[in-house]
Amino acid sequence: MNHSLPPNDPTVAAAESAVATPAFSPLYQQIKGLILQSLQASEWKPGESIPSEMELAARYRVSQGTVRKAIDELASGHLLIRKQGKGTFVATHSEHQVQYRFLKLVPDQGDLNTEGPAQREIIDCKRLRASAEIARALALRSGDTVLQVRRVLSFANVPTILEDLWLPGTPFKGLTAERLADYHGPMYALFETEFGVRMVRAEEKIRAVLPDKGQRELLQLPANTPLLSVERIAYTYNNTPMELRRGFYRTDTHHYHNDLN
Repeated sequence: MNHSLPPNDPTVAAAESAVATPAFSPLYQQIKGLILQSLQASEWKPGESIPSEMELAARYRVSQGTVRKAIDELASGHLLIRKQGKGTFVATHSEHQVQYRFLKLVPDQGDLNTEGPAQREIIDCKRLRASAEIARALALRSGDTVLQVRRVLSFANVPTILEDLWLPGTPFKGLTAERLADYHGPMYALFETEFGVRMVRAEEKIRAVLPDKGQRELLQLPANTPLLSVERIAYTYNNTPMELRRGFYRTDTHHYHNDLN
């Protein structure tokens, strides 16, 4: 089994185009880039198994160890999931270990699993023209159609999170308040299964704020109660922004928790 790609092989060119500079990246990074290309092209869809390490090694003409290292990195980034005795699968937001990936607010006592799923109330869902700020965040043009959603998440019947979301109109054509309300799984799983949009990473900005009157009423808060404001841009493959989300979190019984590696 060869441990390097032939110099004039088209696989080399594809690998080089798939990874960022520096040009002389490790071989497993090139293979990671090729696997990522297949994920972007939906060759393997969320929830489906990918070929075995041996099959991928033969496909790319590299060692099985090189493929394993590439898959390890994709699994650590929650793009793939290894299942003992079953193989490696494309991660899906329906998976228990993935569905809370971007929700970092956890109860002071116990965790999200013991607390149970949030009760969700859709306050508003409408289509409008993107402002310059929203267009910039979603890599759109000012005036392009976006879908704006407002919802409240409650835990143990206590309103805890108020969220405003903006989604590009074209990929989410047909998304309505009724569809959101009728779907009982994670919102990102709905995006993935019904609209073919998989969120693979996110960037967040966090600050403390005082809520306005409307926010206080929806979260049933007394005046001058501080909230944690979390602004998130979520991306699908190829660093394409697909969602701007502004969340306002109560922290009297919850806290923001993140593992830093």
